[in-house]
Amino acid sequence: MVQKMLSFAATAFITLLVVIDPIGTLPVFMTLTKMQTSAQRRQTAIRSVVVAALTLIVFALSGNAMFHFLGISLAAFEIAGGLLLLLLSIDMLLVRQSGFRTTTAVETNEAADSADVAVFPLAVPLIAGPGAMTSVILLMGRAEGSILQKTAAIVLMVVVLSICLLSLLFASKLVNHLSTTAINVIGRVFGIVLAGLSVQYILDGLLAAFPTLGAH
Repeated sequence: MVQKMLSFAATAFITLLVVIDPIGTLPVFMTLTKMQTSAQRRQTAIRSVVVAALTLIVFALSGNAMFHFLGISLAAFEIAGGLLLLLLSIDMLLVRQSGFRTTTAVETNEAADSADVAVFPLAVPLIAGPGAMTSVILLMGRAEGSILQKTAAIVLMVVVLSICLLSLLFASKLVNHLSTTAINVIGRVFGIVLAGLSVQYILDGLLAAFPTLGAH
């Protein structure tokens, strides 16, 4: 029981840390807040993480109920979610910007005209993007009705978001010490880890959908 809990907690923490990618968000954050003062940038960082946290908590608590209402099984979502995360991991490995990891060109242009970038595009989709939303729903589904595991998933999500907040609060210092190459290397390492996790989600979904596959 303890080993299962520790395994779940480790998977949840690593998945959320890799998907949210606190270091990878720094360049976009600095670009979007380049016209702000230090105080304004600090407030933007806090508001964006709070909104992202509320968004992910809503998805964590309502995601499984929504899929049950739509008749989507956990196995089906594990396969679909695993494929989505696999695509995200490929973008991370290739250091390729896409709608999975950052804003699109249209969204960036809209953000440039916005007086407040904390909610959009920082909170959503930069921090609480498709990958993060998918991950929290998958983790809550894999908790198998265990209140302890579901609570652990939400707590670990808050921990990762706290790390993200710290990275944004010290963004200017971190960017000065981390070169673009270093940020890309970290992203590639995260991409390798995420690729393994996403394939495992797909395999688990296939085994749940086709139990006879496990007999071979």
